Amino acid sequence: MFVGVDHVGFAVKNLDEAISVYQDLLGFRVEGVHTLTERKVRVAFVSTGGDSRLELLEPLDRESTIAKFVEARGEGIHHVAMRVKGIETILEEFKRKGVVLIDEKPKAGAEGSKIAFVHPKSTCGVLLELVERP
Repeated sequence: MFVGVDHVGFAVKNLDEAISVYQDLLGFRVEGVHTLTERKVRVAFVSTGGDSRLELLEPLDRESTIAKFVEARGEGIHHVAMRVKGIETILEEFKRKGVVLIDEKPKAGAEGSKIAFVHPKSTCGVLLELVERP
């Protein structure tokens, strides 16, 4: 079911500036930059040297959820993503248990992954993302 932590997502105002901090200043390696037009966000995955990564998220539109997050809370940790196998089965089980879901069905994520979000009401105030990699 759960494989481990996939990444921690950080909301940022400017992706290029954030990449400069994590790559040039801190020495992490950028694995790729992706534009998710339908989600109104541009993301960069940053390798931390292990199996887990950081995801830097820049809003492309003032109406995106990341733009609203940055406006309300400022830059910083947005979510924790858990790598899973069988995301559809997990979502069905969560629904049966009464877990509040933002996404009842998986959506397309970056790098060909399937993703779904669990509402912070059910996870002690933490936005939880489920990620199933191809």
